Amino acid sequence: METGTIVEMSASSHPLVLQARAAFERGDVATAAAAAESLLKLDARDLQALQLRYLVQHRKGELKAAAETLRAVIAIDPRADWAYSGLIQILMTGGRRGDAEQLARVALRINPRNAQAHHLFGTLLSELNDLPSGEWHFRRALELAPGEAAACLNLAINLMKQGRTAEAEEAFKQADALAPRDTTTLAHWSKLYEVQGDLSRAGELLDRAAAASSPEHVNLLRTNYLVRMGHLQDALAILDAAPALNGDARLERGRINERLGHYAEAWIDFTEGKRRLAAEGGGLEYRADAVETFFARLKQFFVRANVELLPRAALRAELPQPVFVVGFPRSGTTLIEQVLASHSGVRAGGELAFIGDFRRLANSLFQGTATEPFPENLARTWTADNAHAATLFRDYYFARAEQYGLLGPGKAFFVDKMPFNEIWLPLIRMAFPRSPVVHVIRHPLDVCVSVMANHLTHGFHCGYRIEDIVHHLVAVFGVVEHYRRELEVGELELRYESFVADQAAETRRLLAHLGLEFEESCLSFHETRRYAPTPSYAQVTEKLNDRSIGRHRHYAAHLKAFLPQLAPLLARYGYQA
Repeated sequence: METGTIVEMSASSHPLVLQARAAFERGDVATAAAAAESLLKLDARDLQALQLRYLVQHRKGELKAAAETLRAVIAIDPRADWAYSGLIQILMTGGRRGDAEQLARVALRINPRNAQAHHLFGTLLSELNDLPSGEWHFRRALELAPGEAAACLNLAINLMKQGRTAEAEEAFKQADALAPRDTTTLAHWSKLYEVQGDLSRAGELLDRAAAASSPEHVNLLRTNYLVRMGHLQDALAILDAAPALNGDARLERGRINERLGHYAEAWIDFTEGKRRLAAEGGGLEYRADAVETFFARLKQFFVRANVELLPRAALRAELPQPVFVVGFPRSGTTLIEQVLASHSGVRAGGELAFIGDFRRLANSLFQGTATEPFPENLARTWTADNAHAATLFRDYYFARAEQYGLLGPGKAFFVDKMPFNEIWLPLIRMAFPRSPVVHVIRHPLDVCVSVMANHLTHGFHCGYRIEDIVHHLVAVFGVVEHYRRELEVGELELRYESFVADQAAETRRLLAHLGLEFEESCLSFHETRRYAPTPSYAQVTEKLNDRSIGRHRHYAAHLKAFLPQLAPLLARYGYQA
């Protein structure tokens, strides 16, 4: 998402500041820098000079130094809105989303009318998939600063991801009116039409975007559309001719190469694309030791003797109930949600982050410490005065679901397909002891290849190297197998390959697990027009096919070294290497 203008120079009558400002605006950064430093020698707390220093450092790409300058400004003037906005964006650019979020909260506590802080916080929340909260902050930013094109654009993107396409269309129109010929607006607007299947209109908007700047800015989107139309060679030619490709573009080229049968080239693209994405995210890396330590603690605490003591919330029968569709990313969870959402009694919820919040709630309720962290602090719920924690978990979840518009009348269920919810199964059963759980299973090697081929951000940054994908797949499997021994999970295991082989029978079995009557519309799930904001959004608009089954065979040489690690999964689910 776009963040717009971060800072405007403050008014000043100091001649040297005016001269430096004029120099900066005409591109004479050296003169502006010299003036700023001269002023700071006279007064190290001169805010206008510090602002100039920051602008110079930012222009030169010296982000670490720029951040230190902004921190100095905030220490001098805790109400300097522009300094908070600049520092928040630097933190976001460096991949420090958590720090950026905390600073945005501070900025909004100090000045609840800081339009730019609302915009940036809305961006952060939207990236965390808290789309309704992000929408609220974008709208608040626009109330405080009407006519801000970047905030209007981000509101449009947010609404598109929520599936509210008509409202998104209006927001894109407003953003385009506020900033005509803006390439980013036109590119994202074209995406709205692409996800609705109107590739002609999407192409027209891309042509406008290319005319407004240089064609390479829209190359990746154009290749996406060409691929959907089956013009693979044309799409590949665009990417091959590009002077440079970012991580996402390398992955797209890899997927095209794969469909053309160029498997060696595809794997190189997947590997390099992931390396670039990790670097673009600020050096993202998977910490296998930390994952193993945390998962070991989950398995140590959630044993049958302890689980039997955990409280269970009562059913709120007057509300639609969640259906938890779990499974490793790229296993087919989006497909199953699309099937369920085609039923008259089920609403699509998407990737809801609410269950993961229970950990934070537990720490807040029971003051998690180094000596009694989560999940060990859940032992406090074993006493009567703390047994209400399960009810608090349930009602927190429903409060958030209501904010997402999931509790409206007319539906019995809504789907929660947040990746890796399976590691929180004991918490799910505390809050929703009777809710259906559907565990989607797919050949582990096909999952590994698919994760390599797509940009995924869930799972402790596990998706950037094949070694880490395999490690996390095995680690999550170990936790789930532990829960199956120690909990009454009551899940339905649904094999992706079986679903493809016998769609009607598996659909009936799926609906029966929810206690729903069969409906023919579930077999025509691809006709359900909604935007699922995952890499699978295009696939679920196609008829069911078996193209991706056995995909791993093309990469056997790259996967061979990991077969011993994956052997328990292959044996458990009956797959062959």
